[in-house]
Amino acid sequence: MKTRLVILGAALGSALSSMPVIADQELSVVGSWSGLPLHKLYEAPFWNDKLPDASDGSITAILTTHDQMGIGGGDVFRMLGTGVFDVGMTVADYAVSDSPALEGLDVPLIATDADSAKAMIEAARPMVDDIYADVFNAKVLGIAPYPPQVVFCNAEVASLEDLKGKKIRASGRMTGKLLEALGAEAINVSFGEVPGALQRGVVDCAVTGAGSGYSAGWWEVSTHLMPIPLGGWDPVVTAINLDKWSSMSTDEQALLEEQVKLELEAPAWATAQTALATDVACLTGTGECAGDTHDMTLVEVTDADVTIAREILVSKVLPDWATRAGGDWGQRWNDSVGVATGVQIELN
Repeated sequence: MKTRLVILGAALGSALSSMPVIADQELSVVGSWSGLPLHKLYEAPFWNDKLPDASDGSITAILTTHDQMGIGGGDVFRMLGTGVFDVGMTVADYAVSDSPALEGLDVPLIATDADSAKAMIEAARPMVDDIYADVFNAKVLGIAPYPPQVVFCNAEVASLEDLKGKKIRASGRMTGKLLEALGAEAINVSFGEVPGALQRGVVDCAVTGAGSGYSAGWWEVSTHLMPIPLGGWDPVVTAINLDKWSSMSTDEQALLEEQVKLELEAPAWATAQTALATDVACLTGTGECAGDTHDMTLVEVTDADVTIAREILVSKVLPDWATRAGGDWGQRWNDSVGVATGVQIELN
């Protein structure tokens, strides 16, 4: 009997030692698009491996994405605010119907490289923090970019002028306003529905990141690529429910913020610029590409095109946004993003 008890005790001890240690904080996390590089290269490794390792297992995550859940991008931060999950990550432009002021985070054509885009977004961060706290009951942990939002067309285009009269899927509301000011018709189509819309002629062109379009197979249903950042950088905000945030210890909060900055934000920004060149090369076959290359026609954008679009942005689109946002948002933008970028909105 004693021998049997010893054996049973040893077996029980072995079973207990193999059981996972219950974490102090297990976060339910909803990430951005599951099939795109930002999630696969940065979000998933961060929540699945890097954060648990950095916290010695005291902070872990159960990770999914909004498309895997079957919810719209515009619902992510609403659901986050009510506590359906702890952390949400998606494109800020998906949430602008809840706060027009949020459009000021990512303005097209102002930032033409990753360094200037990062400076623009960092300058906007205090405004974004206030919006998420007031509108979504959320604390912003970080903001990472998609590469610049460029133009895919299933139509013959040779310059910005050729976008006039075209039906174009915009990547955000301010991009839509810019396209309309350029003489195009802005169409609201979700990212996942774009290939079918291009194929059926519902839209002639669509705006998204070059890497996103490459990963999603837009090259199969479009012929021309115009690498002008008409859609800005489509920043993805990582935010945590404020009630969950308040329940965490000061040390846990500090660790989580630090790790998001170092292991999620920083790597995404570090590759944003080179990713654009690589993605364009892969889509058009005009440079070095580590993956499959395709033969989209590369439409070189002239300085004149950029100048025209930027003049329209400053004279029409930004003042329109300041009016729609209301309050002192236009002035706050001038005092922060405007100072960082050298662009000022003429306010009435």
